[in-house]
Amino acid sequence: MNPFKKIISASLSPNTQSDDVLRALTILLQPRKWLDGPSIKGTEQWFEQHFPKTVAASFNSGRSALLAILTAFGIGKGDEVLVQAFTCVAVPNSILWAGAKPIFADIDGSLNIDVRDAEYKISPKTRAIIVQHTLGVPADMDAITAFAKKHKLLLIEDCAHSLGAQYNGKPVGQIGDAAFFSFGRDKVVSSVFGGLAIIQKKHKNEVKKLVDFQKNLRYPSNFWIWQQLLHPIVFSLVLPTYNMGFGKLLLFVCQKLKLLSFPVYAEEKCAIKPDDFPKKYPNALAYLLELQLTKLESLNNHRKHIAGYYQERLKKLGIHPLQLREGAVYLRLPLLVSNPKSTLSAAKKSGILLGNWYHNTIDPVGVIFENIGYRRGLCPNAEKAAAHIINLPTNISDDEAAFVIQECYEHN
Repeated sequence: MNPFKKIISASLSPNTQSDDVLRALTILLQPRKWLDGPSIKGTEQWFEQHFPKTVAASFNSGRSALLAILTAFGIGKGDEVLVQAFTCVAVPNSILWAGAKPIFADIDGSLNIDVRDAEYKISPKTRAIIVQHTLGVPADMDAITAFAKKHKLLLIEDCAHSLGAQYNGKPVGQIGDAAFFSFGRDKVVSSVFGGLAIIQKKHKNEVKKLVDFQKNLRYPSNFWIWQQLLHPIVFSLVLPTYNMGFGKLLLFVCQKLKLLSFPVYAEEKCAIKPDDFPKKYPNALAYLLELQLTKLESLNNHRKHIAGYYQERLKKLGIHPLQLREGAVYLRLPLLVSNPKSTLSAAKKSGILLGNWYHNTIDPVGVIFENIGYRRGLCPNAEKAAAHIINLPTNISDDEAAFVIQECYEHN
């Protein structure tokens, strides 16, 4: 491993560029602009323009946005919501925080919910189905839409990985009754934390309730906002020096001193709602996102280019990626390998941090399955995928992609 070479990573703020760092520094020095401000409305208007016939409301996280949607549609005590296994704990947690019960369905070959298994899991109490477009690969929306219509279910799209993806030429997020997006540190576009909900305008009462829900929330604390603004600044130092040890040490120290936040809180692993959620989306983070949104098309085009490169090189080696669909944006490229731990470890020695979404069936490691209503054996396909998954980074250069293939596959 060359200690002077920048780390290649699927998860360590892959979107951060020099102009994002400068923007974070600019707003960090203007605390009077952290809470309310024009960037919030600007972000919401961007989504309303790109998702016609919807109303958008921004929040401080994707989980807050999902909770707002569930609340707006009156989903709560006594209700059940279908959701796939092979996901982040933030999704079932939002269902639990709304007072409802998550019902876990298995996944198909695209790592998305399998409606055939959902048919076995549905009950008279089921009110909604949440569809996760995993790693930017659209789910089978024809089958899912037909399923939701047949059972009179609310269809919610989880677009945390898939802003800009399309299904049969239509943007994901615009197919269901509602959708939510995440702007986390390693999502399609990033403001470190942040989320947004959209509801189709035809649901007039629910739209009003969504707006009222947002209006009645408070902004996050200034310290919480400061943590997020510091993130791209710190990572501008961490990423180029990670391999030489300084970056890794700096990241550890900043996290230990709570100068940076973690993407998932410790209490969330126990299904406990932290005080930081739900909250409004602060202007400071919306200011970061506005710049990222101008890059959306170029970021996604590059991800698709790198994913295509991987597929061609892997095919020559006799390795075939998972079932993929046209219109995907490939936030990461998923592969199933026989021994993911050894693959991840070997890659790390070469200065490559491969991703591992979702290697714990309900991620991250440490989630108490009993608290969220999951039991082992319930979704065997999801558990098998979790035991063998790795993700190749896609927001990297062509030379870096060639190095990933060379070090992870051609030298093994």
